[in-house]
This record gives sequence, C-alpha cells and structure tokens, in this order.
Amino acid sequence: MSFSSSTRPSAPGARGSKAPVGGSNRLPSGRERRPALAALAVILILLGAAGSALIALRSGDRTNYVAIGVDSISPGHKMTKSDLATGDLAGKTAALIPSDQWETKVKDKYATGWLYRGQYVTESNFTDKQIAAGGVAIGVSLEAGRAPSSGLSVGDIVQVVQVPAANQAGGVPQILVKAAEVTSVAGKITDDKTNANTTLNVTIVVPAAQSTTAAGAAASKTLVLVKLPSNTKPEVPANDGDS
Repeated sequence: MSFSSSTRPSAPGARGSKAPVGGSNRLPSGRERRPALAALAVILILLGAAGSALIALRSGDRTNYVAIGVDSISPGHKMTKSDLATGDLAGKTAALIPSDQWETKVKDKYATGWLYRGQYVTESNFTDKQIAAGGVAIGVSLEAGRAPSSGLSVGDIVQVVQVPAANQAGGVPQILVKAAEVTSVAGKITDDKTNANTTLNVTIVVPAAQSTTAAGAAASKTLVLVKLPSNTKPEVPANDGDS
C-alpha cells in the first residue's frame, strides 16, 4: 500500500516546489533605483553649493597686512618698501597694520627691536626717531619675578640686573646697566583672565659697550628689570634728540 498521492501538495521548500519561501528576494528594478540616485545627486549639489558659499564668505573677511619680507631686521634699521611683504589673515588681528597703510605707519620709521621674515608687525615695532649714537636696542623676554607684576610701559626707565642662574651656587647679582629706557612692550607678566603666568617682552636701549653682556643674560633668562623713578636719566638716550 502506498502512502504517496499524486494529488498531495508538495511541502514548502521541497525540490520542485514553486511556492516562495520567506517572502520575495527580488532585486529592485532600474526604475526603482533612479529616484534614490537623483535624491543623492541633489544632496551632493546642495552640499557643494553650501561649501562654496562658506569659502566665499570667509574669503571676504580676510585682509592683507604688513609683514617682514627679509630674513631679519636689526633694531634701529630704517624701514623701506623692500623690507616688507604682505599676507592675508582672517579673524582677530589685534593691532596689525593693513597693507594699504604701510607708507604712513612703516615707511622711513625705525625698528624698535629685532624683526624676522614672515612676522606681522604693529605700530609698536617702529619709532619715528633713530636710536641715539652709542645706544643699542635689545629684546628681553621676562617671566614672573623678572619685572614688576604691574608690567612696564614705553618710556619707563629700568635698571638692568643680572642674577645668578638657578644652578649657580654662590653667585652674586650685578648691575649691567644703571638706567635704560623701555622703547617697546608686548605681553604681560600675568594673564588678566586666568591669572596664569605669561611672558612680558620688552625692548630696551642700552650702551653699546654693555649690549653683548645684557643680550647674553637676556638669552640665558638671568636678566631682571627694576623700574626706576620716571625722572631718572638713562645712560644713553633712546632716540636722537632726546635730552
């Protein structure tokens, strides 16, 4: 006796069965893919347009400023157009000099300190008067304890003192320059917002005979500037014509 029957329906998934198993696996047709591709293309176009607009807006905010175009410029150098270059910047630019103002704010003025290629400059980097004969301007970088916490200003008179290095036992402080004039100031000993120690950069005019020693002490971070009374006469005038 046979239990098979020609009229019995085939089991789902059995060989020869035409009934679908677990739904359809049909791939989307070309017509169904076209709307998705079109939508993606529109999104990419919009993103590209937005990026271009942002670049254009930022480009419009950029301004050309005066920078140094030679390897270095020494203090007292008279500035000419050949010393300069320009560069564009965006955002906060502090007191930088726009390139279209170089003739009134830089031309024929004298550098108050060392300047280097690519450095953007401000009006404080220059003076109308040449350093007096016998004087040399040197740059000094000062940390906390190396200058008054209230800072220094252009025109202040300071005493230049060399102190022993931290690893120098038995050293004695010595006065290098009895009185020197401050001609340029940048930065502060202490940050106004965070009260963290920062760096004060000043330029002082010292007698040429003491310039090497003073510059060496400044480079080795063993220099201290002591502020003197405003009526103290500097050893050498900062500029020609000063009394």
